[in-house]
Amino acid sequence: MASLQIINRRIRSVRSTRQITKAMQLVAASKLRRAQQAALGPQAFAQAAREFLARLSGQPVVKRHPLMQARPVKRVLYIVIAGDRGMAGGYNSNILRALGRSVRERGLSGKVRIQTKQERGLAMEQSGSANIAIGIGKRVSMGLARAKDVSQIEAYDCDVEDTAHQIVLPALDRVFKLYEENQIDAVDLVSTDFVSTVTQRVNVRQLLPVVVPPDTKSSGDAEMEPEPDDLVDFAIRRVLEAQLTQAILEARASEQAARMLAMMNATDNASDIIDDLTLLYNNERQSSITQEISEISAGAEAISGA
Repeated sequence: MASLQIINRRIRSVRSTRQITKAMQLVAASKLRRAQQAALGPQAFAQAAREFLARLSGQPVVKRHPLMQARPVKRVLYIVIAGDRGMAGGYNSNILRALGRSVRERGLSGKVRIQTKQERGLAMEQSGSANIAIGIGKRVSMGLARAKDVSQIEAYDCDVEDTAHQIVLPALDRVFKLYEENQIDAVDLVSTDFVSTVTQRVNVRQLLPVVVPPDTKSSGDAEMEPEPDDLVDFAIRRVLEAQLTQAILEARASEQAARMLAMMNATDNASDIIDDLTLLYNNERQSSITQEISEISAGAEAISGA
């Protein structure tokens, strides 16, 4: 009887867990629909911005822009985008593994000096790794805090109301300043591309220096107003803002899709466990009943023989 009670308690416990995972699955599915619609919105603008920059790529003023200038890579800044919460399967860990692979492929190590400025305007220097990072998402910030080869310089929550003003603009302002002051030599974006509900692909792409695809057809000499340098600078910065915004939106959709699938698998596994435990409970109960019947029959025979 004790074993039956233990099995029954386990069945009730797994049923409670299944209710929780089922509820989390439904919540993630609801959030996924909104996140997917938000990710699809700015895709046309981001594509148009990249095409506009590609058409201008043949202009001398574009080629000599500081954000287009490649130089020997000694210090790399990674913008890493993951989620704020767990229970999403391997979503967050896959991003951190991709970051680790990229760091190893770069082969940079050691310490560098990252210059910052205090509010009173005095310059100071802060020691950091040759690989520094801006973390977007609480989970990636926790992972970067434990990393040995990457030093985190800024951290942001991923799920915010105003993505542009709370994440994109302040993060890129820091990136542009470090790059223009030659404190970093390259900027890579580590994020997840939302392909479909069941497919999310971790991607590492280069943001700085800006690289135009080699097969791009650029326009000839063009007249620019008001000033070519100002226009090109504005265009490049807006393209990078669009790319980072799109990456954040797709990361949110990918996180919800991964969580929905993880909770769906957890719910299915809980159902399988309940079925197995129910079968075990019925077998134990049938054995107990058979034993009781045998004992009653043996007792009856003993009484009748006496």
